[in-house]
Amino acid sequence: MKEQFDIEGQVAIVTGGYGVLGSSIARHLARQGAKVAILGRSAEKGEKLVAEIREEGGDATFFKADVMSIASLEQSKKDILAWYRTIDILVNVAGGNVPGATLAPDQPFFDMKLEDWDKVIDLNMNGTVYPCQIFGSVMAEKKSGSIINISSMAALSAITRVPGYSAAKSAITNFTQWLACEMALKYGDGVRVNAIAPGFFIGDQNRAVLINPDGSLTERSGKILAKTPMKRFGDITELNGIIQFLCSSSASFITGTVIPVDGGFIAFSGV
Repeated sequence: MKEQFDIEGQVAIVTGGYGVLGSSIARHLARQGAKVAILGRSAEKGEKLVAEIREEGGDATFFKADVMSIASLEQSKKDILAWYRTIDILVNVAGGNVPGATLAPDQPFFDMKLEDWDKVIDLNMNGTVYPCQIFGSVMAEKKSGSIINISSMAALSAITRVPGYSAAKSAITNFTQWLACEMALKYGDGVRVNAIAPGFFIGDQNRAVLINPDGSLTERSGKILAKTPMKRFGDITELNGIIQFLCSSSASFITGTVIPVDGGFIAFSGV
């Protein structure tokens, strides 16, 4: 498998690299021989993950950056190029929801705080667009590289209560397709842009919505599993294989795709 989907020696940036999803991806890429640049705002969390990866024999370095700050990203680009000399892979993991932009079950849309709507749009959409422009320019210049964005089930099917997150992830889906065409038309077939759309995984941000304090599943969890043919939530490590595949030369004719990793959620009509 490592030979077929080989990424050894490639330099991979993972934004939001020490979060639940980001750290899983960063660890996996390092185990496969990639040189991993972990981006985030917390040096303490980033350096802790780097130390753990290095203890396992992987190559990782932390670069402090805010995906919503162009100046911060530009500095990270300079630092990464000074350290690793190039950029081959960009995985845009940074993102998430904002509590004020999530509606309670009985809360009308008209009561939603628009300032929180702005925050979730900025974090997810611009937090993906900015790194694509700044780090993607290196790939465009050398005419090779792979960018992977994180979309969502909320971008592919209307999901209640998360209007801001849904809108932002829908924008990422469209932007992924647009950028894939832009890169191929102007810089050749060596620069590819794709996205994955994770199904339902239990993480820090959604745990309270899916799991009751006593450990039982919430009503929302029941609705999700009823529409998931596999009848379970995903394990965060089940995203690593598709990430590696899209980074590798085995995916050399794949660009502009948004691939669900969802246990069949999107495919199932519920009937």
